Amino acid sequence: MMKKISTTRVGKRKGGVSRGVVHIRASFNNTIVTIADARGRVLSWVSAGACGFKGAKKGTAFAAQTVAESAIRTLVDQGVERAEVAITGPGPGRDTALRAFCGGGIALGLVRDVTPVPHNGCRPPGRRHI
Repeated sequence: MMKKISTTRVGKRKGGVSRGVVHIRASFNNTIVTIADARGRVLSWVSAGACGFKGAKKGTAFAAQTVAESAIRTLVDQGVERAEVAITGPGPGRDTALRAFCGGGIALGLVRDVTPVPHNGCRPPGRRHI
């Protein structure tokens, strides 16, 4: 017997989502903010390119602030009251995006830096022989 698959659209969850997880990926070229519920299902995402920035301007701190403000509006529309923040990457927009979330009216419960740090890593390539 086959199970019936729910056809609920992303962003149109039944009932309100009270807690969310905000993932901020700040690279040197772009800033991407992903909003998920407590179970890890993605509700929405916003990037600097989606906010209208192009080229090198996507990697700026101002673009990250604009992305975070757009994500805050989405959070409020979804009905999220509390959120955890996970920041990844070395980009210039990581602090600016976090400041925007602090002043955005959403209660932040936990702020984590989940940037992967290598513990010695791979062996570097040797000297070139010509």
